[in-house]
Amino acid sequence: MSKTALTDRVDFGIIRYANCWEDADVLLAGLSPERGSKILSIGSAGDNSFSFLATDPAMVVAVDVNQIQLFLIELKKVCIQNLEREETLAFLGFTPSDSREKCFKSLKRQLSSAAATYWELNLPVIASGVIHQGKFEKYFQLFSAKILPWIHSRRIVNELFAPKSQPEQTDFYQNKWNTWRWRLLFRIFFSKYVMGKYGRDPEFQKQIQGSVSQFIFGRAERQLASVAAQDNFMLRYTLTGDFDGLLPHYLRKENYPEIRANIERLHLKQGYAQAAVADYGQFHCMNLSDIFEYMDVDLFRQTAKSLLDGMENGGKFAYWNLMVPRKISAIMPESVAQMEAESTRLAAMDKGFFYKEFIIEKVIR
Repeated sequence: MSKTALTDRVDFGIIRYANCWEDADVLLAGLSPERGSKILSIGSAGDNSFSFLATDPAMVVAVDVNQIQLFLIELKKVCIQNLEREETLAFLGFTPSDSREKCFKSLKRQLSSAAATYWELNLPVIASGVIHQGKFEKYFQLFSAKILPWIHSRRIVNELFAPKSQPEQTDFYQNKWNTWRWRLLFRIFFSKYVMGKYGRDPEFQKQIQGSVSQFIFGRAERQLASVAAQDNFMLRYTLTGDFDGLLPHYLRKENYPEIRANIERLHLKQGYAQAAVADYGQFHCMNLSDIFEYMDVDLFRQTAKSLLDGMENGGKFAYWNLMVPRKISAIMPESVAQMEAESTRLAAMDKGFFYKEFIIEKVIR
């Protein structure tokens, strides 16, 4: 992949994602890294890279082509290093705070000069709660604040998330939630055009064939009719613009202390995943997010080969497919095998309800 080609086509001067929208719980269960593992993780907003620190690894390398995403990860890293969990929740925006700028001044000396300069120039982003300031988060906020009120009252939204049995949840979805307005406005807002304009960059959707909105509607429908909807923090944010106390893996009370104890083992690398292999050698596990979704077949083959060269024998890949089918095991079956039963089992539990597949593959060469 040509770095200049992609950076010419995609704006990497913004926070695209302020949170990771892939489920760390299924990611860790699928890769199940042993203690002392070397782990490569697509950076994004850093959440899942932090989660790997709870597995007592030798090293986690968070890699991202977007320098601004790495500034965000660095800011979160310094928070975890220096703040108690409740303070981190308040600073990042999970809970209310009117002292985020003051807190930043106490943290900025520990940032790299480039990151400190960036955040000094973007203090309003910090003051407003950085986890709400990504382009993708703004997209969800637009839906919850401007579109959903035309479909359902706040009372109905709250009722969706209220504790219910599975039959009650299904009945609620079918008879109260799934109105003609819901179907119409959802499909307009989550169309390829609107998502490209306000959410994901159009460059990331070039390989998609078929109706984006119809596909996502079907995935959302399955989640909304399930009791799993009641405590899904990703769905909650999509429909309310807030997490309402539901937290990703790295900030849960039981995980924070160990992540904090291992925080120095997290390394940041700007570039593509292959560049991390060149710098750090072979890895035992790779979290590849959904990077193959953006690639044509030739580029996928080239990238997969490079990443395979960077894996220890017996190592595992984990990644998601949204609408573009990509499997390393399908193009290199002599070297990589999909763990099909485990992939299917974990996909059924995935809080990232919009993904079509969660794939775990093992190096067998």
